[in-house]
Amino acid sequence: MGVGTPANILEAVDRGVDFFDCVYPSRNGRHGHVYTWSGHLNLKNAAFALDERPIDETCDCPVCRNFSRAYIRHLLKADEILGLRLCVMHNLYFYNHMMEEIRTSIEKGTFKAYKRKRLAEMGIEEAAF
Repeated sequence: MGVGTPANILEAVDRGVDFFDCVYPSRNGRHGHVYTWSGHLNLKNAAFALDERPIDETCDCPVCRNFSRAYIRHLLKADEILGLRLCVMHNLYFYNHMMEEIRTSIEKGTFKAYKRKRLAEMGIEEAAF
């Protein structure tokens, strides 16, 4: 449906949207783009060649628990399908976890604060929309 970035989803939820269907996390994952709360990363970039950290140090997905940015970059640069799969797996986990957090914040009546916090972590001002 065209809405795809974490910031887009937060804004859409704030405006009352409650249904999403987008290929964004998987399509971008297949190009080496992964999402974190500090922003997105392109793991094909040379900056990650020696980076032994997980994609997101705060993420508990199987990819972040077992693989480094450097290893995933190596797989992507070598055109190994595992690199694409790992990026997609992380993105899907990230998005599912984000949606769980959104639902919980709505149930608690704290969505506005949650949105502000997450946008600030990404370096995005609410007025940017």
